[in-house]
Amino acid sequence: MLDTFASRVTFLESEGAYAVLARAKALEAQGRNIIHLEIGQPDFPTPAHVAQAGSDAILGGHTRYTPPAGALDLRAAIAEAAGRQRSMQFGPEEVVVGPGAKPAIFFSALALLEPGDEVIIPDPGFPSYTATVKVAGAVPVPVRLHEMRSLDLDELRARLSPRTRLILLNSPSNPTGGVTTQAELEQIADLARRANAWVLSDEIYSQLVFDGSAPTIANLPGMRERTIIVDGFSKTYAMTGWRLGYGIMPKKLAERVELLLTHSVGCTADFSQVAAIAALHGDQDTVRAMCDSFHERRDRIVPLLNSLPGVRCALPQGAFYVFPDVSSYGLSSKQLADYLLDQAGVALLAGSDFGRGGEGYLRISYATAWEQIVEGVERIRQALARL
Repeated sequence: MLDTFASRVTFLESEGAYAVLARAKALEAQGRNIIHLEIGQPDFPTPAHVAQAGSDAILGGHTRYTPPAGALDLRAAIAEAAGRQRSMQFGPEEVVVGPGAKPAIFFSALALLEPGDEVIIPDPGFPSYTATVKVAGAVPVPVRLHEMRSLDLDELRARLSPRTRLILLNSPSNPTGGVTTQAELEQIADLARRANAWVLSDEIYSQLVFDGSAPTIANLPGMRERTIIVDGFSKTYAMTGWRLGYGIMPKKLAERVELLLTHSVGCTADFSQVAAIAALHGDQDTVRAMCDSFHERRDRIVPLLNSLPGVRCALPQGAFYVFPDVSSYGLSSKQLADYLLDQAGVALLAGSDFGRGGEGYLRISYATAWEQIVEGVERIRQALARL
């Protein structure tokens, strides 16, 4: 039958943010005014010097194929900058560049996982984690993620098994904005070593931290040789549409991932890579200014949400999301998110879009103008009052 597809794709669903954005855009096409609090991308422009470097690169002929793992000068720049940030030393041979950070996650999973292997994933967590694990034929094993902290360590210990191949971490977290502490990472590292498991550490928000820093598990004893760091340019440099990310991993794994890139995307756009070098080598004031702005918005939106009857919102330490508890209203997260979009014109995400552990919560992105945030929260207040 022509409409029968492989089992590896039959379970796939749209990522929540894209689905809600499509619904919101459809309502806007009907003339509705929608406040967008669903999209996880900075509302800042790409820094001018980075955009100029990309533009100049196009005009200068940087529009051709590059090595599948990325241009060597970019890989060297990433190794230097990522090492400086994490107090480590990396070589360009450990860096694999891709069109976004997702390929580093997806292809690392394909290179490591066999059918039946188990992967610890945070719950709630980024939806693509589960999708990636299942496409690779492995089994996602959700472990409860505390609102503003790490995985539940007792549950993690209980759910590790001889089949555990990979532990997936994300700090700062999407959707909670929580940061895993050094002490928590030390316990996770000990468990990973005992289980002889790999760790994939998604650090895409690592430079958007407000209270202290987000340490990496990779620089703990015995962890560098079993850790994949995933990062990119989308969040730090407001370059979501440039599609540029990377993985840092042991050289032998990097060689396998490069082959998967070779036979899938081929390579990453040359001019985007030139712009990325400009981002890493240029003035970092724009990064600090953006982080400061998100910090200020966080400090203002959390009290605003806590002023809503029946809503409890913890204080995130990074990224640009809040994850308020709305369970007191007796509706599922999906029902409440749909209600707020349809009745209040506020687009946000159900916590359950990020796993069962997100039930009873909503994810709100504050990466938008403060005036829009205030209007959105006021609409939420009025809509909740009508329930």
